[in-house]
Amino acid sequence: MLIAFNKPYGVLSQFSGEGCTLATYIDVPDVYPAGRLDKDSEGLMLLTDDGALQARIASPKFKLPKTYWVLVEREPDAAALERLRAGVELNDGMTRPAQVQTMPAPEQLWPREPPVRLRKSVRDVWLRLTINEGRNRQVRRMTAAIGHPTLRLIRVQIGVWSLGALPPGQWRQLTSP
Repeated sequence: MLIAFNKPYGVLSQFSGEGCTLATYIDVPDVYPAGRLDKDSEGLMLLTDDGALQARIASPKFKLPKTYWVLVEREPDAAALERLRAGVELNDGMTRPAQVQTMPAPEQLWPREPPVRLRKSVRDVWLRLTINEGRNRQVRRMTAAIGHPTLRLIRVQIGVWSLGALPPGQWRQLTSP
């Protein structure tokens, strides 16, 4: 079994623990997350009861691409975007090159609680960013390293599986490749 879940902001990527967890939304026995999203991130999580599939999705050695919509503070210039495309030096080493481009605000975007603070004098910009590794809080650390902190982070695709129009807090069963 393979499940796509749209993880809301503030939910832990585990079934047990303090506060809101996956158990609040998913009552399917014996499925486990294939990878994680931090509490402050939203979007696509895959869960499965197949250990081999879970490893193939989560393990960096398979280099499965993960695509995010990232709202960053201020508009990055061409040089900042090129740094992401070349790889960014983080405290745990150089990242692999990312695919990145600016994008309009997503049309099908749901409101977030609490909302992202908006400032009239600063133009925040959405990026579409794809990486093929998954270090802890990697996208947030990459955008901070180029001087554009992440304000909102939504994962929209992992490999061939995409979030589509799945509403926050909802899940659907998928077919395995």
